Amino acid sequence: MTDSHERGPTERRTIIVTGASDGIGAAAARELAGHGHEVVVVGRSPQKTEAIARELGAEHHLVDYAELASVRRLASELGSRHPRIDVLANNAGGIFGKNREVTADGHELTFQVNYLAPFLLTQLLHENLVAAHGTVINTSSAANKLFSRFDIDDLDAERRYSPRLAYGNAKLAQILHTKELDRRYRDVGLTSTAFHPGVIASSFSAAPGSAMRAVYASRLAKMFLSPVEKGADTLVFLAEGRPGIDYPTGEYFVDRKPAKPKKQATDAALARELWDRSVAMLATA
Repeated sequence: MTDSHERGPTERRTIIVTGASDGIGAAAARELAGHGHEVVVVGRSPQKTEAIARELGAEHHLVDYAELASVRRLASELGSRHPRIDVLANNAGGIFGKNREVTADGHELTFQVNYLAPFLLTQLLHENLVAAHGTVINTSSAANKLFSRFDIDDLDAERRYSPRLAYGNAKLAQILHTKELDRRYRDVGLTSTAFHPGVIASSFSAAPGSAMRAVYASRLAKMFLSPVEKGADTLVFLAEGRPGIDYPTGEYFVDRKPAKPKKQATDAALARELWDRSVAMLATA
């Protein structure tokens, strides 16, 4: 049993939350900081990120997941400041417009922002996470079941693209990453989980032309959407709990409980292949 499994559930932890300038990330950062943890706020918007950090008295960093060089700069900054990272919450992401966009790194935007950039950040912070017997939490979505048609040979959606298809595929890829990371490194004390936050009143799908924009931007819809605090609840639960004791690792959670993702997301061979292809993509980017 690793040292991380011996930690008390209320022990102060160093917790990095990406996508923390708004929505679920900001709500989780507020609650975790309120519980006495050292929260590191990471966001894309300078104004919003600085505002949340100032409110919490927390350290903050800026990153643009559409640029892998920006992710590498972030990892360098975080790694040098925090030799031990207890929790990395890969929460940043979004659904984008109706026209397929390609980043400067040569990848479809949704795939890179929701999956490849968080994968890279996790890889670059690997030693810091292992040093703390830490855990990685990936914010996924029920879109992995509802919208995905995952094709390992079309990760950048060159043959088939729609906003919700690309988003669903990226969220399924996150779960595959979660399971493979846990399989590879659980024995050395590094664990991982993924979760669906629910249908939340946030601005994550505010891009013009987004398939979800009309739903999330509607005043009427916001009467029926859950508040961001509800969406952050499972993230906070996983960040503060003891992996392997308070909850099983390598699983996909809904409302604090393990749930079934799409069957493809449990394919161990597919997870290994996605991992290897991701490493190869990043070696040339």
